[in-house]
Amino acid sequence: MARALRLVVAGLAMLTLAACSDREIGSELDVAQFGDSTMNNTMIQAGLKDYVMELGGRFAREVPDTVNFAFNSAVLDAQAQEILRRQAHWIRQFPEVRFRVFGHTDLVGSDAYNKALGLRRAQAVVAYLGTQGVSRSRLEAMVSYGKTRPIIQTTNEERQNRRTVTEVSGFVKRHPTVMNGKYAEVVFREYIKEGQRQHPSNEIVRTQIGAAPGG
Repeated sequence: MARALRLVVAGLAMLTLAACSDREIGSELDVAQFGDSTMNNTMIQAGLKDYVMELGGRFAREVPDTVNFAFNSAVLDAQAQEILRRQAHWIRQFPEVRFRVFGHTDLVGSDAYNKALGLRRAQAVVAYLGTQGVSRSRLEAMVSYGKTRPIIQTTNEERQNRRTVTEVSGFVKRHPTVMNGKYAEVVFREYIKEGQRQHPSNEIVRTQIGAAPGG
């Protein structure tokens, strides 16, 4: 009885280990986010993390952050180019901010092929943003997740999985505004301008007060 119990426990342990990872022993590690923990810790200690998250949220709310691709293609179609023009317009307003482009594929094909295809898609987006007046130096990384992060879990061709995602990643270290520590002003720049703009009704009131009496 005791031996049977030990066999059951051993079997459950093996199943648990198998469920923890779908990688073969000795397979290549996914280093796409290598160093992110250190970067995040540094940003938190420097008080930047909240500002980056706020800007990232604004970017995702105000412009589409995702473009999609045809099967086995890294060519930007007309819809993708329109989205990237909108992204570039937003990015140009914040010269202090850096961005990352993440490449993805659907689940059709081998891991190695899709890793390379995802990278080509990210590179295509970076190249197009460069034609729209965005400095390549601000697109700090081009990362391919290949087919490891599908939106829809299917082994069939799926357009939603064939995508790139553009995200805010941090501040340009040597930019004068950042060196002066004006992170909040960068984040809320448009809001501040709106608050300082003279309301038209005030102009009307001043004109009426200073106007000569009419007949």
